[in-house]
Amino acid sequence: MELSSLLNRFSEPETLRMAKLGRELRAKGLDIVDLSLGEPDFDTPEHIKEAAKKAIDDNWSHYTPVAGFLDLREAVCHKLQRDNNLQYKPENIVVSTGAKQSLANAVLSLVDTDDEVIIPTPFWVTYSALVQLAGGKVKLIKTELENGYKITPEELEAAITARTKLFMFSSPCNPSGAVYNGEELNALAEVFSRHPQVAIISDEIYEYINYSGRHYSIAGHEELKDRVIIINGLSKGFAMTGWRLGYMAAPVEIAKACDKLQGQFTSGTNAVTQRAAITALTAPLDATHKMVEEFVKRRKRVMELMHGIEGFRFAEPDGAFYAFPCVDSYFGKKDGDDLIRNADDLSMYLLNKGHVSTVTGAAFGDDHCIRISFANSLPNIEKGFERIKTALERLK
Repeated sequence: MELSSLLNRFSEPETLRMAKLGRELRAKGLDIVDLSLGEPDFDTPEHIKEAAKKAIDDNWSHYTPVAGFLDLREAVCHKLQRDNNLQYKPENIVVSTGAKQSLANAVLSLVDTDDEVIIPTPFWVTYSALVQLAGGKVKLIKTELENGYKITPEELEAAITARTKLFMFSSPCNPSGAVYNGEELNALAEVFSRHPQVAIISDEIYEYINYSGRHYSIAGHEELKDRVIIINGLSKGFAMTGWRLGYMAAPVEIAKACDKLQGQFTSGTNAVTQRAAITALTAPLDATHKMVEEFVKRRKRVMELMHGIEGFRFAEPDGAFYAFPCVDSYFGKKDGDDLIRNADDLSMYLLNKGHVSTVTGAAFGDDHCIRISFANSLPNIEKGFERIKTALERLK
């Protein structure tokens, strides 16, 4: 049977591939420290679980509206007003089965064949795959370690052409941890104001995991709001990865287009999750703040450990829960028959010889780096870094 050529446009996400390889090695009896996946190692807060239990008892078990229950979309609007000083109506909100589906809805609603989509590197692995699925052309802009892996206004201006349809970025960023402050977003907004044909997808899924202070959204620029699509969800800030709920806030025309698309793919999101989401988005954020306090401790320790590894060059992450060191000082080195030619080789070497799973930076558009997650316990983080250091010291 001949499969669709669509499958040739994109690759399996490297993050999921490394997780799968780690599981295979564990099945063989090896002790693998997982520093690859972006999943908080916390349980969902009790008050959210109680809301889900009540929803089951109250028989929230039927089909849901494609865009989400009205009171959930109102809760999203409440959250955006409370946390971001942004005013939206329920008609601007579409709830999906995870932020990844929200991203897919937005890209497929906007991008036509040969439309250019600008993505600063490093970027989350799925961005480029979605553009390729839509038939668009990915235009990567390489950001620099020296600039904290953030795009400059000059780089953005130089990249935009008459065929540019969309700009996609995340702040806080997966994988670099870069966070755009208000002044930096002001400068980018000035560029976008000169190019009204460019829509903007702002992925803010790591909003609460922010070590630099206040979170800024580019949707706060009123002159851009009618072409900004905010993507967010529950996975990271509420430790609800398996509940699968994301949402977008978008201009009404785009929200309606995404509703239409989603109606053919999945229809509405899980009813019980939606009821729990109302509680998550409207209750005090005490549990989230406690989780972030733990991430602050882990980040501090990870920075200490990385300073102890010769050859690592990196920027301290201001958000998310990843380190993204440049590791090209190890390229060309060997351990017996293992030759490290690039970040792919180094990531596989650390998995097979160090028994630590990381992710190659090539998956995120920067083949000189690897991504190391600190969404794991401090003991596991310390064990993993000790193994990384030992494995790297064998390379000559």
